[in-house]
Amino acid sequence: MPAAPDQNAQAVQAAVDAFVRRHFHLGATLRLHRSALGWDLLRAPINVALAPIFLLMALVALVARLFKLRRFSAWLMARRVLLRTSVARKIEADIATDLLQAAPLTARSQALIDDYTSVRSAVAEITTSLIVLTTGWLLFGTATPGIASLAPAVSGYVGHATAVTNFPLGSTLGGAWYGVFPVALPVWFVIAIGAGLAMSASVVTTFAGIIADPVQAHLGIHRRRLIRLLGKIALIEGGSPGLAPEHILARVADLMDAGISLLRVFRS
Repeated sequence: MPAAPDQNAQAVQAAVDAFVRRHFHLGATLRLHRSALGWDLLRAPINVALAPIFLLMALVALVARLFKLRRFSAWLMARRVLLRTSVARKIEADIATDLLQAAPLTARSQALIDDYTSVRSAVAEITTSLIVLTTGWLLFGTATPGIASLAPAVSGYVGHATAVTNFPLGSTLGGAWYGVFPVALPVWFVIAIGAGLAMSASVVTTFAGIIADPVQAHLGIHRRRLIRLLGKIALIEGGSPGLAPEHILARVADLMDAGISLLRVFRS
C-alpha cells in the first residue's frame, strides 16, 4: 500500500530537519563557507550591485503576469542576473543529492533551487545591513542602514582624528580648535572612505551566512523554506519561482540608506 499523506509529510519534515542540522548549524555553516574563500569574494560585491536590477526585472515579470503576458514574464524570470557563488553551488548540490536523492532535475526544478539559494543570498545582504546599522548606532549614535549613510560618519571621524593628531600646537589644542571649527573634508576623501567600506561590506556579505544560517535554523526559517521548496518541486512542473519577500527587504535597506543620505545633504 502507498504511504499515507501524513506519513509522507512526516518523512519530508524529518529529512528536512536532518538536512538543516547537517548544513546550517554553526559548525556546518563554517565548513560550508570554506567554499567562499576564493572567487566568491569577487562575486559577492558584483551580486550586491546587480541585486537592484534583479529586483526590477522580477517586479516587471510580476506585472507582466498580471497583464496575462505569461511568456514574457517567464522569459524575464528565467534570466540569470546574479552570479552563482561557490557557496550557492554547494548548497544546490547538497539539496539535489541529499534531499532529492540525486533524482534527475528538470529546468524548472533547477530554477526553484536557484531561487532558494538567491533568497539565502538576500538574507546575507539583510544581515550585512543590520550589522552596518548597529555599527553606526553604537559608534556614532545615528541610523546608518547602508554604506552611503555610514561613509560620511566614518570619514568625519577619521578626518577629525587625523587633523587633531597633526595640529601644530599639539592634539589637546587641536581637539579644542576643531571642536569649534569643524574639519572641511574634500569630496574625494569621503568617496574613498565609502569605497573602502563598500569593499569591507562585500566581504561581510560573503560570510554573513555564518551568522544568518544558525539563526534561521534555530527559528525554523530554513526548515519552512526547504519544505516549501520540496512541495513546489513535487507539485509544479510548469510553474515558475516568484519574488520572495527577502529580496524586497534587502532593497528596502538600500532605499532607507539613500533617503537618510539625501536628508543629510539637504540639511547641511
